[in-house]
Amino acid sequence: MEQKKNEISVVVPVYLSEKTLQVLVERLVGVLSGTCSVFEIILVNDGSTDNSWTVIENLTSDHREVVGINLMRNFGQHNALLAGIRNAKYEICVTIDDDLQHNPASIPLLLEKLNEGYEVVYGPPIDEKHSVLRHLASVITKISLATVMNASSARHVSAFRIFYTRLREAFADYCNPAVSIDVLLSWGTSNFGYVQIPHEKRAYGESHYSFGKLVMHAFNLLTGYSTIPLRLAAGAGFAFILFGIAIFLYVFIRYLIQGGAVPGFTFLASIISIFSGVQLFALGIMGEYLARMHYRLMDKPPYVIKKIQKNKD
Repeated sequence: MEQKKNEISVVVPVYLSEKTLQVLVERLVGVLSGTCSVFEIILVNDGSTDNSWTVIENLTSDHREVVGINLMRNFGQHNALLAGIRNAKYEICVTIDDDLQHNPASIPLLLEKLNEGYEVVYGPPIDEKHSVLRHLASVITKISLATVMNASSARHVSAFRIFYTRLREAFADYCNPAVSIDVLLSWGTSNFGYVQIPHEKRAYGESHYSFGKLVMHAFNLLTGYSTIPLRLAAGAGFAFILFGIAIFLYVFIRYLIQGGAVPGFTFLASIISIFSGVQLFALGIMGEYLARMHYRLMDKPPYVIKKIQKNKD
């Protein structure tokens, strides 16, 4: 009976999911009807080029609990999540993917863990249904998140998460096109938990996150929310100063012992290439941060809402 008092907002970022939305909403309604007193399902269309928005409009007509948000264009999954979270009206917020890999039947498990005293609970899969490269990229991303969030539990992050909606106050004024919901949540709390859940195979199509995109996402996390790359560049510079001193000592001692300079164009060219590479690496890191400052000064919004569709009954 205690669970019936919960009020839940479910946020679903939608992209090219016209085939899965109907099934997803039916499953969510079935689970949430027996889990909480009131709920809403917010479907955020992130610039889909198929009939996803038409399906969402039909779902809002058929279900008074469904709310549709149509963005002006494709902004990205986390940007769409931010739009949905900011429009959520209930105490507890759940985020879930649109591809049916996360089973809505696992929501009570996340809720039970949340009631143990946590403020954010992730639902990492027991066994991920991804390729080896995709799994490797996910590991890289999670390590980056753990570094940025300064929390060991970040290794268990998942798009299937539950948290208290009040945490959005920590990033209420955030206005930047680079969005990571997990990092933003860490601004409001360090009380993270997780519970492993079954991970089903993707029902239709393929994941829109390739190996390259996930690695780039990890890099964006590090440069967008921490100064670690700058420190790495500084550390590399210091290390190669020591390396340069060692080379100088080698050349000087060889000169004293053998009475001649170190022969060979290859040796000289290699040294120049190494030091030039380190300099370009450091310049690239600094350029990345300057670019982010430039985007910040442009005051580019994380998303723009075109239309909000609700049941008129």
